[in-house]
Amino acid sequence: MALNDPQWGKRGNDGPPDLDELWRRLQQRLSALFGGKGGGGGLPSGPSARQFGGGFGLLVIVVVVVWLASGFYIVDASQRGVVLRFGKSSAITESGPRWHLPWPIESVEVVNVSGVRTVEIGYRNNVKSKVQNESLMITDDENIIDIQFAVQYILKDPTEYLFNNRDAEKSVMQASESAIREVVGKNKMDFLLSAGKEKIVDTVQTLLQTILDRYKTGITVTRVTMQDAQAPEEVQAAFADAVKAGQDRERQINEGQSYFNDVVPKAKGTSARLLQEGEGYRQSVIASAEGEASRFSQIVTEYSKAPVVTR
Repeated sequence: MALNDPQWGKRGNDGPPDLDELWRRLQQRLSALFGGKGGGGGLPSGPSARQFGGGFGLLVIVVVVVWLASGFYIVDASQRGVVLRFGKSSAITESGPRWHLPWPIESVEVVNVSGVRTVEIGYRNNVKSKVQNESLMITDDENIIDIQFAVQYILKDPTEYLFNNRDAEKSVMQASESAIREVVGKNKMDFLLSAGKEKIVDTVQTLLQTILDRYKTGITVTRVTMQDAQAPEEVQAAFADAVKAGQDRERQINEGQSYFNDVVPKAKGTSARLLQEGEGYRQSVIASAEGEASRFSQIVTEYSKAPVVTR
């Protein structure tokens, strides 16, 4: 009952409004709200149980419809939906409009399985932005090398990706760093900086995929790239001198090999000619000696027949 009620002060002796009339108006408003009709004279009985139950039933139906509608979702062509029933994987859905039992019975995790993800080892965004605790590694010949890699991967099993990884990108990074350090530690520095780059990359990719499969991460490595490889900045000048000395050594070896290839065939030709000449001289001397011996033998035979005449 508000003080600004239009009936206030208009009844006898300007007293308070009639309580029955105020109650009747309140009842009419409640009846209109619940679909009933206003009451007659006297105290109204209020909305019936049937009217109240009908309104509550309609509200329940609306809530149930909204709850069921919350189970609809759409999966893009590049995605897969992993349906979780009470937190456990129950199905994997393909692209298109889908429906699952609404929360809290089921929920869905939509995972992009075609997008290419990249992790960087030894740098971030640019090879000049180095992360030395990742990039510095020791080689088989106990040299320190500063090396950066980029690893690209996609998802092959969304269920394994969701349930076997707490942080997929961190898992790939740690596995990649482990594989790279193992491969680098089994090769010499000169091999890593020269002709061995392609072989190193292939070996790292194979070993990394083996590690990820062993941990059931649901990840496929598509490409491994060696971004840069060099000696640490603190020893680059000395390393450059060592490289130059190595190049000079290779040049001198090549020059010596060239001289060897020129001189040795000539020496072999001269040797063969001398051997042939010696063999010819030997055959000549032997033939001459054999002829003299034969002639002497014939003379001896004749001498033994008639020594006086032969003498």
